[in-house]
Amino acid sequence: MKLTRLELSGFKSFADTVNLTFEQGVTAIVGPNGCGKSNVSDAVRWVLGEQSARLLRGGKMEDVIFQGSTARRPVNVTEVSLYLDNTDGDLPIAYREVVVTRRLSRSGQSDYLLNGAPVRLRDIQDLLRGTGLGSGAGVVIEAKMIDLLLSDRAEERRSLFEEAAGIGLYRDRKHSTERRLEETAVDLQRVEDLIAEVQSQIRSLARQRGKAERH
Repeated sequence: MKLTRLELSGFKSFADTVNLTFEQGVTAIVGPNGCGKSNVSDAVRWVLGEQSARLLRGGKMEDVIFQGSTARRPVNVTEVSLYLDNTDGDLPIAYREVVVTRRLSRSGQSDYLLNGAPVRLRDIQDLLRGTGLGSGAGVVIEAKMIDLLLSDRAEERRSLFEEAAGIGLYRDRKHSTERRLEETAVDLQRVEDLIAEVQSQIRSLARQRGKAERH
């Protein structure tokens, strides 16, 4: 699986549609301060489902939409698409090219698309987990993640490595299954309580019937 292209439209400083193509090898994005280099990494983080505006260097999520400039009017919608070469079949989906798209309007309408079809954020997260592209897997390295690697707390280092190795997907599924089992156990207890109550009422009615028959 390879990242082949990133398409941005109306995202932060990119008012127009911009296509960034990633060839084989290492790609470096260079330029003076303020030219939008960090916005590219923000776009990758955002399209993969980042929910924290603070981590995207904004006050609210709508801040990722181009705000306008002296020469350009603000736009109302932003859209970012991440193109992945899935020729090797690393992603469990029957497409040789996988396109993950996120769209946001100023009205607050947010959409996720997978190869043009509407999906949930959870669907994208489940698809990418186990590939190293999951949330918190180190796709975008921040100083705080380096701090986690150097942390004395083993659980923090472990969580980072598990996410990068794809174990996080199965851990989350385990937790989800455990929650459902707990909810099922609570429901079963309620059913048992209802059965006991109904049986008590049946016994009471049976006694009343017996008394009525004797009289």
